[in-house]
Amino acid sequence: MAALLFSTAMKPWLPVVVSLLALAGCGRPPNPESEFFVFGTLVTVQLAGVESAQASGVFKELQFAFQDMHREWHAWEPGELGQVNRAIKAGETRPTSPDIEALIGRSQQLELASGGRFNAAIGALVRLWGFHTSDYPVDGPPPTAGQIQQLLAGRPSTLDIQLTAEGISSTNNAVQLDFGGIAKGYATDLAVDILQRHGIENAVINAGGDTRVVGNNHGRPWRIAVRDPSGNVAGVIKVEGGQAVFTSGNYARFREDANERYPHILDPRSGWPVSAISSATVIAGDGATADATATAVVVGGGEEWARVARAMGTDAVLVIDEAGAMQATPQMMDYFTPAEGRTVTLWSEGEK
Repeated sequence: MAALLFSTAMKPWLPVVVSLLALAGCGRPPNPESEFFVFGTLVTVQLAGVESAQASGVFKELQFAFQDMHREWHAWEPGELGQVNRAIKAGETRPTSPDIEALIGRSQQLELASGGRFNAAIGALVRLWGFHTSDYPVDGPPPTAGQIQQLLAGRPSTLDIQLTAEGISSTNNAVQLDFGGIAKGYATDLAVDILQRHGIENAVINAGGDTRVVGNNHGRPWRIAVRDPSGNVAGVIKVEGGQAVFTSGNYARFREDANERYPHILDPRSGWPVSAISSATVIAGDGATADATATAVVVGGGEEWARVARAMGTDAVLVIDEAGAMQATPQMMDYFTPAEGRTVTLWSEGEK
């Protein structure tokens, strides 16, 4: 591990509920803002330099769009994705929406790039662990090793899905789609498309701490707080342009029994939860890539995380372990400033 450490003399940061820190600058009117509850989280959209009348129309369109996404992409509530999964299980071909086709296509690309560490076809495994819920923690003992191996024996993979003019099909009925590791990212990308159609050049979409920015905040970068597993702010990322800052963490959602806690992020290859990395934050050019990469980095663990991120096209990465220790790539340090008293170990090319 490289010996180079970063620290600052910033004023201490207070714990925050959401990760977006900056509104309009001093003396400026506040940015128009609206909130939506979708995908089991609060999505906040801020528009910089936009009149309230225009903002109202944009927020209304976003509301309908987010509602459609939530309904059609949900892995365990009635909707389009459930119908697709039932058709796959029955060996049938089924037409579906362009968005689900796009999600499958992106999932296939990212599964291949990640070496299977990201896999949107393990919905049956996620269900087996009891993680098809919004109510955490999940109580009770974990599945048995035999149950897990039985599901893994089918080798579910998005690469087993065929997309044709007739629709979606798969010869592997073990495939059950769950877009939990990519849906929020792709949703923010679609929201940006809506904003750009309305000519909005400066905005931020914060989906439960996962953030997609457009332009800047009245000439300044958007400032995003990164929290550690204890809930304290570990530092601040400054971004502008069209970047996405996404975090995957295994400390907030989990299953537990009298003996152990089982985080909700599963390794698709072993079927078991991962714990070497408590959270991973990545910066990418689009939300779908950032979302899936953050998940794959957590699965990659202490030895593979940087290599996995790079294979998926991302080199700005910050990881935090259960003790709150941080390690980052040099590219991340172009954006990230740790809070006072916090240090970051710089990952080097010589490491695995």
